Amino acid sequence: MNTAVMAAPGLAGNQDKQYGLINVLKVVAAQLIVLHHLAFYGPMADHARVLAPGLFDWLADDARIAVQVFLVIGGFLAAKSLSPHGVPGIDHPLQTILRRYLKLAPPFLVAMLLAIGASALASLWMTHPSISAPPGFAQLGAHALLLHDLLGYDALSAGAWYVAIDFQLYLLMTMLLWGSRCLPAGRLVNWLVPMLIVTAVGSSLFFFNRQSSWDITALYFFGSYGLGAMAWWASDTKRSPQAVTILFGMLLIPALAALAADFRERIALALVVACFLFMFGRRSLSTASSLTASFLHAAANASYSVFLVHFPICLVMNAAFVRFVAMRPETQALGVCAAWAASMLVGALFHRWVERPLGRWCELGKGRVTAFHIGAEHSRAQNCPTSAPGG
Repeated sequence: MNTAVMAAPGLAGNQDKQYGLINVLKVVAAQLIVLHHLAFYGPMADHARVLAPGLFDWLADDARIAVQVFLVIGGFLAAKSLSPHGVPGIDHPLQTILRRYLKLAPPFLVAMLLAIGASALASLWMTHPSISAPPGFAQLGAHALLLHDLLGYDALSAGAWYVAIDFQLYLLMTMLLWGSRCLPAGRLVNWLVPMLIVTAVGSSLFFFNRQSSWDITALYFFGSYGLGAMAWWASDTKRSPQAVTILFGMLLIPALAALAADFRERIALALVVACFLFMFGRRSLSTASSLTASFLHAAANASYSVFLVHFPICLVMNAAFVRFVAMRPETQALGVCAAWAASMLVGALFHRWVERPLGRWCELGKGRVTAFHIGAEHSRAQNCPTSAPGG
């Protein structure tokens, strides 16, 4: 897996406007990830580094830890969507999984086509390891199914792996919640799901997350994702203080124990983010103006599109500045800033003209399929003979 980490911010999640902290975290972390890729992949950053070596080194090496913010937020919002009260109750897991796939995959595939075109254009102006070779049909198919890493294909874009991981995490969460209905709960029915998720979190933190060979699977990342889910359930104001204390302890103790056994900065950050979401995740930014809140909401909603398109944009900008602009540190640093700004602009346009229309079309298609199934069930019910009493 590529060592440059990228997250799909909240991954295509349209959280409610009142969750101001989530908006702020997503926007800030998304900027860090874009700047991380600019610093990591160069070559503009390689020439500009002499101006601020400490900053560029931090962006290239450490800023990628911002992925943990998106993992925890993803779990927080998944719990809100799949099981708001932390009880078993997913009746149609395949429909739930398909709905997630249709939210993630269509804009992702459009972005992969942009990445292919960007690599072809950039290859005319420079030679660099970040340029992908033209893909074959098998590689494209693996990306379409979000199986590229599991099947051993090179990613077409720096963040392609995370879209697949997000889908795996959502699938795993869905199946755990669906399977929990089959477990005997008795009086512990309200605690069954949190206990199941904490068990999965512990397995991830103590074993899978310590083995790099698992980092192409959801098992490696479920520790952070599950902490976000626990933060959602623990922050439910309708629960008793005792229940809130127990749930927060279920969030805190496994993470602290895992850090004591093997300290990892990424897990420490995930724990901090989960604690902030527990305390403030459901609150609005009451001190922010309506204009500021609207801007943060729009920027957070566009963050998935920024994630999808920023790497092709940065690749072309790098190639253009290498080919056509002087190699002075100042001009190359200007190129880094221009690539960052272009990523934000193109990401906003992609959200407006690609991600949102594709989302509406997918919703329309799902509505028609649902209506067809309802009509078919109604027709079968009318045609099915009923037996008279005593008959």
